Amino acid sequence: MIKCILIYAVLILLSVAVLYPVFFIVINSFISEDSFSFQGYINVFFITPQYLMKFWNSVLICAAIAAGQVSIACLGGYGFAKFKFPLKNTIFYFMIILMMMPLQVTLVPNYIILDKLKLIGSYAALVLPGIFSTFGVFLLAQIFSSVPDNLIEAAKIDGANHIKILLKIMIPHNKAGVASLVILNFIDNWNMVEQPLVFLKDLNKYPLSVFLSNINQAKPEIAFVCSILAIIPVLLLFLHLKDSLIYGIENANLK
Repeated sequence: MIKCILIYAVLILLSVAVLYPVFFIVINSFISEDSFSFQGYINVFFITPQYLMKFWNSVLICAAIAAGQVSIACLGGYGFAKFKFPLKNTIFYFMIILMMMPLQVTLVPNYIILDKLKLIGSYAALVLPGIFSTFGVFLLAQIFSSVPDNLIEAAKIDGANHIKILLKIMIPHNKAGVASLVILNFIDNWNMVEQPLVFLKDLNKYPLSVFLSNINQAKPEIAFVCSILAIIPVLLLFLHLKDSLIYGIENANLK
């Protein structure tokens, strides 16, 4: 009995420690000049709409990257999971090495390539590197490998090509895995800071994650409101896909 009480007490303390920053942000978003006020929300939504514009910049960028990476990852994951080709394992290991590299290591080569393509300053400079991230291919390769080969062979006998197999068998049988990639990818790119600072030249194109650091410290209530804006999409996505995220990661056969 005492052991259970101690466990619950520790869990409650940990929950309070984790949730305290969120409560702090929410409460302070309604405080202006030491009094309860909706002034911060009025400023963000009506008086200074540039903050709301940064929010939609973030949504646009992250949605484009998530859609593109899922498409590429489904194709690449299917190839690594079910095809045999020369140097397959070697290429896969190199892909894992690239995935483990810090973002700062790849910024310079990415900048050089994007500059030669004349994409610096456009949203494409953020979207393209995100689409071709190796993490999605690695994750879906592990998830797709759990599909029985005899199921694929039966589909081939029925005349299905590889595109149909991918769309009718691999993805439907692994919806949770694909959904887990969507949420992990969205969250990762929602918090991007270095890429916009390096690849974008126009401050008006910055996402909310970068613009938060430039908010006037004289109006902290605006910072708190913008912080809530930054929390909402990720929270909604997680609540909608949390079961798929847990199931997808548990059944990814990660080694």
